[in-house]
Amino acid sequence: MNSPAARPQPSLDELIARLSALHPSRIDLSLDRMQALLARLDHPESKLPPVIHVAGTNGKGSTIAYLRAILEAASLRVHVYTSPYLVRLNECFRLGRSGGGVLVDDDELCAALGHCERANNGDPITIFEIETAAAFCLFAQHPADVVLLEVGLGGRLDATNVIDAPIASVIAPVSMDHTEFLGNSLTEIAGEKAAIIKRNAPVVCAEQAPEAIDVIEAQARRMRAPLHAAGQQWHVSVERGRLVYQDDRGLMDLAAPKLFGRHQFDNAGLAIATLRALDTFKIGMPHFEAGIVNAEWPARMQRLVSGALVEQGPQGCEIWLDGGHNAEGGRVAAAALGDLEERVSRPLVVIVGMMANKDAGAFLANFAGLTRHIMAVPIPGRDNASSMAASMPPDRLADAARALGMRVENAASVEAALQTLSRLAYEVPPRILITGSLYLAGHVLAANGTPPA
Repeated sequence: MNSPAARPQPSLDELIARLSALHPSRIDLSLDRMQALLARLDHPESKLPPVIHVAGTNGKGSTIAYLRAILEAASLRVHVYTSPYLVRLNECFRLGRSGGGVLVDDDELCAALGHCERANNGDPITIFEIETAAAFCLFAQHPADVVLLEVGLGGRLDATNVIDAPIASVIAPVSMDHTEFLGNSLTEIAGEKAAIIKRNAPVVCAEQAPEAIDVIEAQARRMRAPLHAAGQQWHVSVERGRLVYQDDRGLMDLAAPKLFGRHQFDNAGLAIATLRALDTFKIGMPHFEAGIVNAEWPARMQRLVSGALVEQGPQGCEIWLDGGHNAEGGRVAAAALGDLEERVSRPLVVIVGMMANKDAGAFLANFAGLTRHIMAVPIPGRDNASSMAASMPPDRLADAARALGMRVENAASVEAALQTLSRLAYEVPPRILITGSLYLAGHVLAANGTPPA
């Protein structure tokens, strides 16, 4: 008798769809589901290499990119968990290797997610929780020197906050975002972020608004965690186009980051301060220099120089992509554009698509002094009005732009917007920024044929 054929393994997309169906009937931030699942998995979070835990509203991903590049320059193996992804889920899981990390492949990611699915046994759970558990399983199975762990939302009740003893807690700039979950004031939001601070583990903090730093300092005192705060224990500045970092151990004069924008000097400084606060790793000046120069983080003021979408824009134009989606993200992108304008003046057009739960007026206000030309687009695949993750209708975006005195027109897509611009007569080819959402940025990178490697 022939044995029955083995059931084919689901594809990664099929598995994600199945796991997404387990989402709880109401959205609630809680660690209960996560802790129950990790117990069934025999607590992989307790078997990880040393963890650096990173929270904040803006700049988390870029700070992690600098940390990874510096550590890898020092020949260390670095596991990295970040979110959200731009094009493929695999981007969230980087496995440390000698000579540089690699994104997890489909087969290994499917195996880890399938293992977590079986342990969860059909109980309600969010997709982020099960992905985080899968990351812990992957990182516990593969030897490495350090794990860089990015908070998904907030901190206190984020799925990553099951880590009891990180070697450092890092807090990037805190600003207003996700107010429906984290609170309606900077003080409340800072409290959520500061809850990743653990007893006796150093906390390294970017420059913050006064009400945010007050909360972070108080939590650090409660946890007896040594505080290394920007502007107090360490300083970073731009001098003659170079990054100058100083703390009580001395001064470093380093090349400028490859990532564009003044805010990237601050993010790089936060990464340097974190590694200088630790005695765990042997990192010298050449490693810091190489990491700052070589760090890459897609869709953060990323210049698109070739690809299918670039070919549809006006001849000779510049196209920049940034995933900023809140007021502070808009501010740093606008500041970067201001720097570009000082170097080479070009007319600016902003193609923008945002999620429905974002404050379009606060975001767009940053660009009011730079351009009067806004093109509002929907975010592909996010047009389900009943979804919590729905795209903002272009008409609503347009109303927000007009209220700021900006000239705005709607386009059916980014592609259509670029084609419209290519038909206009520009004396100087324009500078185009595509922004407003990481979901939109992911679509652009996929459509352009330049997804993250």
